[in-house]
Amino acid sequence: MQINHASLPGAADSAALRTWAAQYRRFAEQECTDDPLYVAICRAIADTPELLALMQHAPGQQARPNLLLAALHERLLVGVPHALASYYPSCGGSRAPDAELPALLLDFASQEQPALIAHLRGRATQTNEVGRCVVLWPALNHIARWRDADRLALFDFGCSAGLNLGVEEYRYDYGVFQHGAPTPAPLLIACEWRGDAPAPRAAPWRLVARQGVDLAPVDVQDPAAVRWLQACLWPHDRVRAERLAQAVSLARKAAYPLRQAADGLAVLEQWLAELPAGVQPVLLNSWVLAYFDAPTLALHRERVAGLMRRHGLLWLSAEALALRPPALAQPPLPQDYQPGSSSLWTLQWADAGGALQQQALAWSHPHGRWLQWLALPP
Repeated sequence: MQINHASLPGAADSAALRTWAAQYRRFAEQECTDDPLYVAICRAIADTPELLALMQHAPGQQARPNLLLAALHERLLVGVPHALASYYPSCGGSRAPDAELPALLLDFASQEQPALIAHLRGRATQTNEVGRCVVLWPALNHIARWRDADRLALFDFGCSAGLNLGVEEYRYDYGVFQHGAPTPAPLLIACEWRGDAPAPRAAPWRLVARQGVDLAPVDVQDPAAVRWLQACLWPHDRVRAERLAQAVSLARKAAYPLRQAADGLAVLEQWLAELPAGVQPVLLNSWVLAYFDAPTLALHRERVAGLMRRHGLLWLSAEALALRPPALAQPPLPQDYQPGSSSLWTLQWADAGGALQQQALAWSHPHGRWLQWLALPP
């Protein structure tokens, strides 16, 4: 097989190549361990300078392995003919990773270089994982019981397509019990409930207001935009793909309110000011804070703290352990803990004196496969 190396980007700075190679190896070891194809692809990219050099086209905090993985996946989902598709279950393939994969990957990248570079320059990772609602629902239920609030308002910061704004429309099967929307619900999401925490008692709450904000919100009416969401999924996980398709179908009918904004907290402040009295507002972010550099994250925390003090806002955050609230002690780790495969859900608020308080609510798989509840019942 003749591979056109010449069309790929030239060699980047050697230090940058080493940094990107380490990122891909770490991604293979910690973050995509459930997908053998992505493990193999990440290792192949880490060993191929021409592929690593593509990363020079991704700006700042978006220069992460999952962006290039999604760009490759999107070109196959659009129907570009190539033998690489035979490895992707999402494209009908069933071939296991083998010795030919690295060469085919390089050939495909050479063939699709202009489109890949366009994705890397202009796209952002947009994993709108509705599986996280298996934690979001009990978290909102916990808030409703604790605050004695039957009317909640949800603001999704980094909302992607806003699918998590439909949290109360889905039903959740935790194995030993179910909660959420009454049966038959249009979407049933399965989750393994771990640990000794009892099933939460349902509180009579409802969302009376909801809003999503994103740098580049996904229009569920746009097939190309939805295809990018599909491309951000792991190609072997057909359950997630079907779940996404069902949630997108519901969102097309519901038309959840989404805003594009560079300053999402300014949108949040205006939204808070317009809420009816007696409504408990909740700010949600899930796997968003990792895209902030240190000064931006510090400013973000400071601004949200002000909103918690002025508006009674509760901050619900699902992020990596290292991004928990600074004053929150590390809770006991879940079984088989891996940094890239475990979300820590935390809740923050301001007390009557304005002091910030924090609580660890739960551990979960980033895609909602399992949940270990930590918070005591209110």
